[in-house]
Formats: sequence, C-alpha cells, structure tokens
Amino acid sequence: MTDLLFTLYPWVKSLHIMAVLSWMAGLFYLPRLFVHHVEQAQSVEGASEIFTMMQGKLLYIIMRPAMIVAWVCGLIIVATPGIVDWTYLWPWTKGAAVISMTGFHIWLAKRHKDFIAGQNTLSGRQYRLMNEVPTVLMIIIVLSVILKF
Repeated sequence: MTDLLFTLYPWVKSLHIMAVLSWMAGLFYLPRLFVHHVEQAQSVEGASEIFTMMQGKLLYIIMRPAMIVAWVCGLIIVATPGIVDWTYLWPWTKGAAVISMTGFHIWLAKRHKDFIAGQNTLSGRQYRLMNEVPTVLMIIIVLSVILKF
C-alpha cells in the first residue's frame, strides 16, 4: 500500500491543488452573489429566482464536489508515510483552518436555503464582511504548508 501511495502522490497532490482552487473560487464568489441578491434582486422582477439558481449551481455543482475531492485527496496525502510530521504545529493549524473552511461552506449552504425560503436576514454589508473569512483561512493554510512552522 505504501508503494501505491508514493506512486500516486504527485497525482493526488495535483488533484488536491486543483480541487482547492475550485473550492476557494466558490467560497470567494458565493458571498458576493449573496450581496448582489440582497441589494439588487428587488429592483428587477424575477431576479431573485435567477440569483437563487446561480447560487445553487455554484454551491452544488462546483463547490461541493470540489470540497469533497479536496478532502479526499488531502486525507490520502496525510495517509502517505513521511509527508506529514505531526510533531510540528503546521499540520494542526492547517487542519483547523480546513475544518473552519468546511464550516464556512456549510454556513453558506444554510444561507442559500434561507434565500430559497425567503428568510434571509443578513444585509449586503454583513455578507461583504463574511466574504473575508475564506481569505483569512487561506492565508493560515498557505503559510502553514509553505513555512512548516
């Protein structure tokens, strides 16, 4: 099994990076769609339904599969012997940030359901502020992996 993990490692790592990029793009864009939905949808008839459809496609067709692939590949990388040294702090900070990012993803999915139900209570400003969450988490993850502190 170890030989297989070492053989697949460059492929799994490449797929992991591509999945993370796709997931992050969605995590950056979906809150912006929420901002526009809150601030613009009332001014054009039918716009709310269009925003809701766009949000759903982004969330379920792009973001969710990308998140799953990122997690699966990440766990395979962690299972590859010699890749992660758990005596350092960096795998723990990265792990905490990835779990937080997953929590943010789930939070966004709940907000999408609020829009579907017509029960959104957040403002465009609040969604703009929440849009900074994935940026902070990305910084923690990248610095953890590159600097390996």
